Amino acid sequence: MLPISVPVDEFTTPDPITADENMPVDDLRELMEENGIRHLPIVRGSAVVGVVSDRDVRLSAGLSAAEKFLVQASDIMAEEPLCVKASTPLDEVAYAMSERKVGSVIVKNDAGELVGIFTATDALNALIEIVRESRTAVASE
Repeated sequence: MLPISVPVDEFTTPDPITADENMPVDDLRELMEENGIRHLPIVRGSAVVGVVSDRDVRLSAGLSAAEKFLVQASDIMAEEPLCVKASTPLDEVAYAMSERKVGSVIVKNDAGELVGIFTATDALNALIEIVRESRTAVASE
């Protein structure tokens, strides 16, 4: 079998929804629920400065209404998120996610601009597609 080299951008969710670092936690929750997403890049201007996961937002659910009003994205985000270039091989990205125990990776172009987000769900979809293609190739030989 030939080695497989697939760039991460082939399975990256393009143009992800983002949030400003000053967005209140209840607004983050609502944005994530409305769009059916579990990872939200947090930006300052055009720069990604963190990622908020649905778990981060759920942890704030026990706060009082007054306390929630004081909590914003910058308070709960994971700073310095794992970032990769769009051309990075998929296996390297998956390995880095596993090593750092993170559920998402920020994908940037060569100019360092956000082009997408690669999540654990995207990784599973990539695995499914690659395995199925491999089976088809073997069956046709």
